[in-house]
Amino acid sequence: MQAVIFGWLIYNYTKDAFSLGLIGLAEAIPAISIALFGGHLADKYNRKKLILFFLVMLFSISILLTLFTINANANFEKYGTLPVYVMIFFTGFARGILAPTIAAFASQLVPKKLYANASAWSSTIWQSGAVTGPAIGGLIYGFYGPYAASAVVCFFIAAAFFAYTRISSKPVSQTGPAVPLLESLSSGVKFVFGNQVMLSAITLDLFAVLFGGAVALLPMFADQVLGTGAQGLGFLRAAPALGAVIMALALAFRPPVVNAGNKLLLAVAGFGICMILFALSKNFYLSFALLALSGMLDSVSVVIRSTIMQTLTPDAMRGRVSAVNTIFIGSSNEIGAFESGLAARLLGLVPSVIFGGTMTLLVVLSAYKFAPSLRKLNLATAGKT
Repeated sequence: MQAVIFGWLIYNYTKDAFSLGLIGLAEAIPAISIALFGGHLADKYNRKKLILFFLVMLFSISILLTLFTINANANFEKYGTLPVYVMIFFTGFARGILAPTIAAFASQLVPKKLYANASAWSSTIWQSGAVTGPAIGGLIYGFYGPYAASAVVCFFIAAAFFAYTRISSKPVSQTGPAVPLLESLSSGVKFVFGNQVMLSAITLDLFAVLFGGAVALLPMFADQVLGTGAQGLGFLRAAPALGAVIMALALAFRPPVVNAGNKLLLAVAGFGICMILFALSKNFYLSFALLALSGMLDSVSVVIRSTIMQTLTPDAMRGRVSAVNTIFIGSSNEIGAFESGLAARLLGLVPSVIFGGTMTLLVVLSAYKFAPSLRKLNLATAGKT
């Protein structure tokens, strides 16, 4: 919801694709910078308490953003876009801690044999929020204005806080002697880079998301290409997540563990093709369908990668390994948004998305050729070792 609200607000004020890209960059820089330390904290301290603390931080920032929207036009005229970028920066900081901590905490809640199913159900729940969030955000913004939409964001963050209070704390596994901070921070990186399957899977997703996504530019497509307003933008933002929910529900009952590597490569290639076709579409319904299909394919990638991370990572390192995943994948969405905005300024709106989809296909071809361990991956077997 917040992405739709402030993406539309900033675009309305600036009419500039690069300004949309800066939203992603403002969140990615702190998230990347703090992620390894966040993973260290998640492996050392009570994960539930860390989650609750940083949810309070997110709630406080959202209150400030809501106050900014009370008279957004006047505030933009007086202060420019800087206050919004600053608050988004601190949002990225909080999420840089939350992402590895939540991933590590979630892995403690289910037995190992259910990781693939749990990944699919987790993806379904998350994507359900991603479906309803942009749609609700766009609709409330369109009918009641940004203040009402932003106030609803605060309500849902508060609901998340109280939901987490209902989950029991889990002890953090401490194995071996204490190590210096720098060694602890680097151990997650060394573990990932020492595992070729894990490294190739998250690298593939990194570059696919970095080049292939068009989400940051949807306000421009909604305005310039498809001719819809904030309501249409909300539905476009919801389309990928809607497709992801449908696919994740199917995967929850039939996890993609057999020949998982080839399925991952095919899913990412299909995602790139969807982005190219979306860039060429001038029909709202076709664009919506292509975005939904891209979400389905992305869901396959998310479930396979999540299962790889959970299956191959020892519990004592889950926070630090999840932090590396956050740097590679979580923040690639924001950096990808920056890349999309920059490419749109340099190449034009439609050519920039075609370029991104083409680069995604090239990345898949490279992974197919240079990462045979990923191509041969069978999670049905890996989960038993």
